[in-house]
Amino acid sequence: MNTRSIYFYILNYNPNRKKWNIHLVVFFVFGICIWAGFGFKEASRKQVFHGVIPVDLSTDTIGELSIITYNIAGLPEPLSSAPTSRASSISVIGQKLNRYDIVNVQEDFSYNNELYQTGNSHIYRTEPMKGLPFGDGLNTLSKYPIIFHERIAWEACSGTDCLAPKGFSFTRIQLAKDSYVHVYNLHATAQNTAAAVKARRQNLEQLAAFINEYSKDEPLLVMGDFNASYAFSGDRLHEFLKHTRLDDCWVLLQNNGKFPSIRYSFMPAEKLSITDSCESIDKIYFRSSPNLKFYPLQYKMDKGVFSTIDGQPLSDHCPVALTLKWELTDLK
Repeated sequence: MNTRSIYFYILNYNPNRKKWNIHLVVFFVFGICIWAGFGFKEASRKQVFHGVIPVDLSTDTIGELSIITYNIAGLPEPLSSAPTSRASSISVIGQKLNRYDIVNVQEDFSYNNELYQTGNSHIYRTEPMKGLPFGDGLNTLSKYPIIFHERIAWEACSGTDCLAPKGFSFTRIQLAKDSYVHVYNLHATAQNTAAAVKARRQNLEQLAAFINEYSKDEPLLVMGDFNASYAFSGDRLHEFLKHTRLDDCWVLLQNNGKFPSIRYSFMPAEKLSITDSCESIDKIYFRSSPNLKFYPLQYKMDKGVFSTIDGQPLSDHCPVALTLKWELTDLK
């Protein structure tokens, strides 16, 4: 696949989720000064990673995957709305993620060392960008070889979301000797103002266009913080699914195959109150291909895993996990 130069704006902050105070103002003024001084070259550099293919790949033609998407609330401590200390909590998150085969995290801004280096055992991990105000906060961790990775900034943004290269990433992962899957990680524009809703729709349109160009007919896992809901008419998630031919594991496994109805007075539930039976803005989609079939087995909000001993959540989002079976169907 041909890579393209990716030009980032400045970086990201999500105002409807975090504390808006004098610390934030000082932080971004400082960040913009750094940007003006020497940051543009770093931010405009394309972010691409090519993995090394191991020689001892499995010849399996069938298996199971445990996957998870988790917004880990990795903003600096003064800006975070998470209920627990960020450095220690993200260290624990890194350790608890070991039970999953493929992991997408969002808001991995300021504590990547704690996430990666204090007990996490995933062999393959995307190289992190710098923290705020120069990183997109997206990373993928995998027990399977990461063959290729690229970061793409959104072309549309709104408000303070325009202060970062918020966007999506594309990763090609090898499940076995003759089995690959394309994995997408994303963090879409937040808020429900008219401008933000429009930008979020454009985010999903951009992602759909990329998928259709670079992952046509490939097996897909698309998971991340969509900041979008079926019940909100402005998000038009059905159009995104139609254009990408993706399936929603929550709809299939927890909602009897039915999509939530649009509610014109819709207000999203508080993020930490979400249960398995509720739609979350954090989503996992999948798509089979002619050669590789996916069969979703279990969907779960793994809140019990990602909590302190006294029950405090380790982030301000719920972790969304899925177990699915995969099977090679064309063994030519």
